[in-house]
Amino acid sequence: MGNPDEPATLGASAVAESELRAALEAVVDPELGDNIVALGMVRDIAIDAEGRVRVEVALTIAACPLRSQIERDVRGRLEHLDGVHAVEIVIVAMDAEARAEVMARARWKARDDAPATAVDPDTVVLAIASGKGGVGKSSVTVNLAVALASRGLTVGVLDADIWGFSVPRLLGMEGDIEARAGKMVPLELAVGSGTLRVLSMGFLAGEDRAIMWRGLVLNRAVQQFLEDAHWGRLDYLLIDLPPGTGDVQMGLARMLPRTQLLVVTTPPLAAQKVASRAADMARRGYLRVAGVIENMSDFTCEHGATYALFGSGGGARLADELGVPLIGSIPLHPDMAACGDAGTPVAAEPGPLALAFEALAKRIEGDVAPRTESSGCSARLVERVERAVAEGLLEPTSGSS
Repeated sequence: MGNPDEPATLGASAVAESELRAALEAVVDPELGDNIVALGMVRDIAIDAEGRVRVEVALTIAACPLRSQIERDVRGRLEHLDGVHAVEIVIVAMDAEARAEVMARARWKARDDAPATAVDPDTVVLAIASGKGGVGKSSVTVNLAVALASRGLTVGVLDADIWGFSVPRLLGMEGDIEARAGKMVPLELAVGSGTLRVLSMGFLAGEDRAIMWRGLVLNRAVQQFLEDAHWGRLDYLLIDLPPGTGDVQMGLARMLPRTQLLVVTTPPLAAQKVASRAADMARRGYLRVAGVIENMSDFTCEHGATYALFGSGGGARLADELGVPLIGSIPLHPDMAACGDAGTPVAAEPGPLALAFEALAKRIEGDVAPRTESSGCSARLVERVERAVAEGLLEPTSGSS
């Protein structure tokens, strides 16, 4: 690759280093809630005349459990650029001084950017988003939650679609939200060996009652669901966002900067283009886009023939455009609507839809957004150091705030 201190000789098909760095600004450390360029994690970028890119990424520790996730995001963002034909990622560990700088930035972000919430720091937060309504986003949220809970996990579901709440109906749940010590207690539903904990405006207002609130009030309602609730220990929290790119989405980026986005689309090109706006807004708020889910994909009739009734390839095209994986395709099947109306999630019933959601949950837990133990890196390291400083075991560094 030559001397990294010397500029690469760019061929006609290669891209400039500035374009590579700009692409990497979309790669977000999900624990720190900032992009890896701003955090100083990108140490070196080089590209040769054939379009082969070499990028060096520094992690807080070499055994960081988010290593594969960050590597995948880096590769995805670079490989989709025109002129890039191969990507080599070199992972190194930060020295003590660099770690101190990252910890100082993490303390600043935690202090100034994110209010305290009732969501445990170990909880993986996934927001399910779409650019438009009618793509089955809420059905995907509910059934993914059921599939994760079926794996023995405790999963929270926050219905942030205040105007168009549908989660209670889809789960077949009803009841009044009780208060304990001045905070809301989510309703619970046992799913196999796992548990769902659910909060929705549907438990506070009648199903046929219109919610006529403006943006700031909507945002405050979501804030209360996050701050004034007894969520307890959760493995995952799934947030069903309203369609579009409005106040709730912007508020979530501020309240829970570690949130990761799953973008739901359908095969048509129009749905793909609108969904890309939701991803763009998330990245502008420094949220990680974890992947794309294609809903209403191919329909298979009782004779075994498969038809692309709404077209094909929309999910793959969107994933390629965003530089993220297509993590699942949910087939078009009449059971989705029938089970939703009956309040019996398809993920809990035998059939092709249940298998699709089972595969989706398995991939999310194992690869796309895995759970991390408290002994992990980044923010966990920050928390341990700050605790030691508070207990007088360590002296604050000169860069501490």
